[in-house]
Amino acid sequence: MTIDRGRSLAELVAAGERSFSFEFFPPRDEAGEEQLWRAVSALEPYRPTFVSVTYGAGGSNRDTTVRVTGRMARETTLTPMAHLTCVGHTREELEAILDEYEAAGVRHVMALRGDPSDGPRAPWVPTEGGLQYASELVEMCAARGTFRIGVAAFPERHPASASLDQDADVLAAKARAGAEFAVTQMFFRADDYFSLVDRVAARGVDLPILPGIMPILNLNAIRRQGELIGTEVPADVVERIRAHEGDPVAMRAEGIALAAELCEELLAGGAPGLHFYTLNQSRATLEIFERLNVTV
Repeated sequence: MTIDRGRSLAELVAAGERSFSFEFFPPRDEAGEEQLWRAVSALEPYRPTFVSVTYGAGGSNRDTTVRVTGRMARETTLTPMAHLTCVGHTREELEAILDEYEAAGVRHVMALRGDPSDGPRAPWVPTEGGLQYASELVEMCAARGTFRIGVAAFPERHPASASLDQDADVLAAKARAGAEFAVTQMFFRADDYFSLVDRVAARGVDLPILPGIMPILNLNAIRRQGELIGTEVPADVVERIRAHEGDPVAMRAEGIALAAELCEELLAGGAPGLHFYTLNQSRATLEIFERLNVTV
């Protein structure tokens, strides 16, 4: 079934349907552009609920994000969701970017505070004349009445957060400001996801939370990224991957198997769907779909 571009994830979940979505990043050169559109073409037949395109801190990829999401809106059946961050922008600049998205036919926005230019563990300093919190950006988007709004969620504690409870308070605030759903950072324990869902529900917020899936294709790279964003790669996962050290094909297959097992556990436990961090490639996601018996 083709998803109506004006339909929200909350409406889809309320109808008892399951969401699959994909995340891409703006290509840096012509070769990257070709790779991106190959991945888009390979994944489009699976009729995702939406596809998101990331947005560089401080506007470093702003023009490319607008161009890519606009092309998706014009030339594909996909529902593009553009990322937008508070980093490096005044209120006026953020409003201008929203104008660009509207003009490009993009009606879905992932509203994020964003990480400081020195990384997620660096102190947060708001831009003069800008916004302090993601909830303020959500309010700005919601005030227009034309955008469907997603936000970020953290199954494990955000590096700048005092506690898991504070993370849940922040997510609840974003929902009350107008967010219609959330997508989590990558994680590797289903219990972390379900605990987050329970904490948010305990705050009286009914917010669909999509688990973000990143298959481990390179253990060292995933561990480095996890250290930055506060995601732990569990010891049992590391052990299963390292059991195939010296055999990159087997290590990769084990990473795909682990991701598929996590997806199965999440869906069986009631997750409303899955969001895949594709790294602008389709192969790993398609292999997971094959294990999950997801077909076009």
